[in-house]
Amino acid sequence: MTCEGGFRFLLDLPQATTLQAGDHLILTTGETIAVKAAAEPLMIATCQDTHHLIRTAWHVGNRHLPAQILPDRLVLRWDHVIAEMLEVLGCDVTRKDGPFTPEGGAYDHGRTHGHEH
Repeated sequence: MTCEGGFRFLLDLPQATTLQAGDHLILTTGETIAVKAAAEPLMIATCQDTHHLIRTAWHVGNRHLPAQILPDRLVLRWDHVIAEMLEVLGCDVTRKDGPFTPEGGAYDHGRTHGHEH
């Protein structure tokens, strides 16, 4: 891996581990590296009220999409097809680049879950 300043290191963990922005890695040399979320293309679906948020989140979850759930809006990776769906559902959709920290899966130890079924 390469840090923002160009420092390179090997990240070899015994198992898949979720790293969140603000976490720190301690290298065998004793050096510490702060984890920072990279900016990526996102969309923000602003909902009218709590019921609208819940209903919209259900539709997003039904499509197995990772989403960050906030009190009045959902944050998802940019996808023009899903943006259209959200607008049909009555959301105001805006694009934004920024860090993405979706909810973790219910049965896993990380932020997402597989679909081997």
